[in-house]
Amino acid sequence: MLTIIAYAGAAGAGIAGCFAFWAWLRLGKSVWRLLPGGVSLALFAYLLTLVDSAAAGRTYADYGGVYIAASLSWLWAVEGGRPDRWDLSGASLCLLGLLSSSWDRGLPEFIIMLPGLSSTVCPGAIPSPL
Repeated sequence: MLTIIAYAGAAGAGIAGCFAFWAWLRLGKSVWRLLPGGVSLALFAYLLTLVDSAAAGRTYADYGGVYIAASLSWLWAVEGGRPDRWDLSGASLCLLGLLSSSWDRGLPEFIIMLPGLSSTVCPGAIPSPL
């Protein structure tokens, strides 16, 4: 459960931090937005260290699919834009990449929590409690 919390928190913090810079540089907002933006980006980096993984690169790669999907949620919820079919198909492809890159090592904990997946589907995976 820690992995899903870390990835979700990192996605929110990373996107919010980057948006603070975007708002300052592209939307003409106050330079003071950089202060919470910087704190948010530091929180993003910290949260990714909570993921149980032997290699940072794998954590970042697995997180990438989550980040893309979360970015489209941000687009819709915060910026009022609606993702189109190309956005959604691209995000789906990235999430499939997450599954693919994690398969041999056991799926990430939040995927294992989905009903129907268990250690019999993916050797080395944590059994689903459902």
